[in-house]
Parts: sequence; structure tokens; C-alpha cells
Amino acid sequence: MRHQHLLAAILGTALSFGTCAHAADIDFESLKHRTTDTSAPVVYYTSDLSPEGLMKAYTALGRELQGKVAVKLSSGEAGNNHYLQPALIKELVQKYNGTIVECNTAYGGSRNSTAAHRQVMIDHGFAAIAPTDIMDAEGEMEIPVTGGSYLTNDIVGASLKNYDSMMVLSHFKGHAMGGFGGALKNISIGVASSHGKGLIHSGGDIRPRPEGADRQQAFIECMAEAADAVSDYFDHGQSMTYVNVMNNLSVDCDCDSHPAAPDMHDVGILASLDPVALDQACVDIVYAAPDGHSLIERMESRRGALILDHAEKMGLGHKNYQFVSLDEK
Repeated sequence: MRHQHLLAAILGTALSFGTCAHAADIDFESLKHRTTDTSAPVVYYTSDLSPEGLMKAYTALGRELQGKVAVKLSSGEAGNNHYLQPALIKELVQKYNGTIVECNTAYGGSRNSTAAHRQVMIDHGFAAIAPTDIMDAEGEMEIPVTGGSYLTNDIVGASLKNYDSMMVLSHFKGHAMGGFGGALKNISIGVASSHGKGLIHSGGDIRPRPEGADRQQAFIECMAEAADAVSDYFDHGQSMTYVNVMNNLSVDCDCDSHPAAPDMHDVGILASLDPVALDQACVDIVYAAPDGHSLIERMESRRGALILDHAEKMGLGHKNYQFVSLDEK
């Protein structure tokens, strides 16, 4: 299967996608932050891990992105094949004439220089389905953080200014430092330039930090503040859409060239206009899954849920959500 995914990524051909057989083992009615409050944001769900399922979940959002559309995803470190496959996202990206955007990393690896990162985008099949843009290839710019406890500005790739809207396609999974990575991490660390990533990891530019906040808390909550800045940049989120794909659920990120093998079954695709609700729903699903133990340990040991709490405090979104299954429609 690993070779099949890699071949599909390179050729842009369709994989044999399908409905997740083990999604039925999850009690979606018991999700911790699920509510019947009609004022809460909606999170849409389908177990159909296919281009058709992705399109169905996205269409349910009812928001048509305008102008030049940036498609933010993780291009994946060389050696890792858990990243979103081009065959899965191709139809959706091309429908909106999207440009796949990334920024260089702040650590050694295959994506810490523009030339190397562009090669990864080619090798992983993204350049075959859409234009690609390494946003900090020609510099960076600052965007303001309003009401931050750690950051006054978020440092992002300079070419962010070339886009009118952003489609955020995230592979939900674990992360060695953040506990988990979803929509919030994708628009914070992911949109930050190499320099900006370093600023977030170091706990921001505001000193002193909030009382009692150690370096790990500062890092996690810095991500929330950077995510909020990106949302503010795109008309306070009105020019953004979010999709999380819950497959290849490893405890390690796509930025790891040798990730641990997934030991949790694929779940499906979730979409929302609220990134906090979306990530919270994914976290709740992991807790509700009978095989989520490894990922739960990773999230808890890194205090990953702090990003959700701080993002809600920043006004980026809400942790409570309405959950709508598209499988029943």
C-alpha cells in the first residue's frame, strides 16, 4: 500500500479510496464537545475517504472562495508518505484554480531551502496537479497579532500578500512537539516563514510570558496566536475554509521523514468554517475511538489541547460544535 500511495502521488492517478470500515466503531453521539446548540459552528463529516467524499464535505460548507486561492497543505518530508495524496485533493484544488502554498522549514531536512522544497513538491506529486508556491522564497513579511500574550506579529512568507483567500487542507495526525497537527498548526507554523517558525518555537517576542507559562506552553499557545493572525489577515476568517482528513493516523507528523506506523484506523473527512471546532472534533474522535490510545498519549504528553483553549480565548473559534454526518444524507 505504501508503494501504491507513492506511485499515485507521483502520477496523480486515482487510488482505490473508500468508506472507512472502522468508523462505525466510534460513537459519534458521545463526542465530548458536540452540542445541539444551533448557534455553535457546524463540523461536517463523511467516512468516504475519496475525491468524491472530499468534494461532498467541502461543498457542504457553502462558501465560495473568491479571487486567487491559496491551498495550504503540508508537502511532507522526503521519506514520509502520510501526507495528503494528490490523487485525493486534485479535483477540489483544480475546481478553484488553487495554488498549493508552503513555507520552508526551520530545521534540517529536505524542505529547509527553496530549491530542495520545490523538488519535494515535484517528487510528492503536487506540482503535477496545480501551481506551487514556496511563500518565503523571496522574503517574508509581518502581519499583526491582536491581543497576543506571546506575539506582537506573525512572520509569514512574503507572497501571502498575493492571495485573496485560503483553502486549508490538513492531514490530522500526531506531532512530536505539538501533540497533534490539524488546521490550527497548518495555518500557524505552516504559513510562517522559516524565521517565523523559529519565533513561534522560541515562545514569541513578548517578555515576560504569562505567569507560570513554561516553554512548551508558550510554543503551543504561540501557534494559536499565529493562527489567529492569519485568520485576521483573510477578513477574520471569512475568506477561509478548512478540511481535516483523518487517515494514516500516526503519532508523528508529516514533517517526520521516518514516522511511526499508524496504529489507529482511518476515520474519514471533516470540514468546517471554524478551525477550532474542526480540530476539537478530530481530538474528540480520537478519544472516542477504540484504538486511539497512542495518539491520546502523544497529545496529552505534549499538552496539545492548549492550542484549542488559547485559540478560543483569542476569539478564533469555538470548541463546542454541531456535528453533521453527510453519510446519512
